[in-house]
Amino acid sequence: MSNPVKINLKKNESLLIKWDDYSETNIPLNRLRELCPCATCKTERERQSKNYLPIFNRDQVTVKSLVPVGNYAIGITWNDGHNTGIYEYSYLKMLSLNKTAS
Repeated sequence: MSNPVKINLKKNESLLIKWDDYSETNIPLNRLRELCPCATCKTERERQSKNYLPIFNRDQVTVKSLVPVGNYAIGITWNDGHNTGIYEYSYLKMLSLNKTAS
């Protein structure tokens, strides 16, 4: 499993991650918010049809803060106050490879 060596916000539009396998990935913030791993967001996605396309306002995709969670994840607080998603590094790596998350 890859672990990040550096995580930065890029123009508050994406999360730039440099991994210990020397790869570098860029994940758009709207994708991170759309695929928030918290229980509330997962339940909401399950209730929607596969054709559902969420539309977020600027506050919902603007990062207020990033904090490490142990040595396995980051917590993101969004500008609208949502902060319950814990993004494990393995999940971020999967998203960076454009794989679908459930």
